[in-house]
Amino acid sequence: MAYPSGNGGEQQYGQTPPDYSNGLEDSGFSDAVIRRGFIRKVYLTLMIQLLVTVGIICAFLYWAAVLVLIVAMSCCDNLRRRVPLNFIALGLFTIAEGLMLGSVTVYFEAEAVLWAVGATALVSFALSLFAMQSKWDFTTANGSLWVFAWTLFSFALLCAILRSQYLYIVYACLGTLLFSLYLVFDTQLILGGKHRKYEVSPEEYVFAALNLYLDIISLFLLLLQLIGLCR
Repeated sequence: MAYPSGNGGEQQYGQTPPDYSNGLEDSGFSDAVIRRGFIRKVYLTLMIQLLVTVGIICAFLYWAAVLVLIVAMSCCDNLRRRVPLNFIALGLFTIAEGLMLGSVTVYFEAEAVLWAVGATALVSFALSLFAMQSKWDFTTANGSLWVFAWTLFSFALLCAILRSQYLYIVYACLGTLLFSLYLVFDTQLILGGKHRKYEVSPEEYVFAALNLYLDIISLFLLLLQLIGLCR
């Protein structure tokens, strides 16, 4: 269909073209303040998107998120003791650790994971009862456990170089022993009393829960590795 044009001719299209602004005088961005506000909103939105993306990546690359949160809660007294910051930090750490466990367990058979869960629950319960009833003071063995941990770390480097299944089994057994001792150690730190040389302050309940959580999760991972290697 043809339409008459303004100069007496005809326009050869079925509809008129959209209107475009020919200059800044008709634009909504004619004011520099509006333009700057628009730019701030764009980059603020972009920054939030990037931060969320990086946060999700760090959650899957659990070591980054977990390490940052552990260092923050270990070194910052205000973060550990101030409500609700302590619960927020602990919740973020738990989510990151849960994502890590989910990404690890998919490489094992469901039966092995269930065996590891059951073994971890049984060992943790038995060691907690032992720590509560025993007269032996494991809180004085902090230095020995620290030396044991660094020795085990050196042995892990050796296992990574030699890549022997038998060395992996020995490493998993030694790691299970180490974190079993740490579970007894941290439990007695929480209990305190006249039979303990050291004890945790009642204000450090988040830090104490974090220590027990790390002990139990480490036990689970090592037992899962041990079960997987022995199957």
